[in-house]
Amino acid sequence: MTRLRTSGRPRGRRVIGRTLLAAALLTAVAAVPAAAVVPQGAPAAAAARAAAPAYEQVVHFYGAYIDAVAAEDGGELAASLRDFYLTPGLRAELGDWEEAHGADGVLHAQNAPAGFRVSGGDSGAGHTWSTVRLTWGSQGDPAYTYLKVRSDLATGKISGIRE
Repeated sequence: MTRLRTSGRPRGRRVIGRTLLAAALLTAVAAVPAAAVVPQGAPAAAAARAAAPAYEQVVHFYGAYIDAVAAEDGGELAASLRDFYLTPGLRAELGDWEEAHGADGVLHAQNAPAGFRVSGGDSGAGHTWSTVRLTWGSQGDPAYTYLKVRSDLATGKISGIRE
């Protein structure tokens, strides 16, 4: 019969080794969250916005904007969304367009659509283009309009909307 070695010495080394390994892992785990802390406030939000793909910002904007326009009391929210997501130049351009056409310049329509879809597009010269498909009518008989939306890659802000 084979006899197992039961001497305390090797077991003691294993316990010490495991203890040191566990201490090293706990130290590393405790250090990771401290290194990953992101400062709070507007600069962090701006950095997160700029880091996200530009078409995602278009998705966020159109989703919130359509909800605000469709809401009975969403006028102030729609204006705030424009201030946050659109460049000042585009806001001025939309004001002129809306005056000339009597419709919402973001949607190029007088009403809120039933739905939307955003597809990423080409990029170049510091900008990227997305295609926004607005859905009108019912699910059984939908109609679509398409908008090309330009975003600045550096800021993530929307800087152009055209049909």
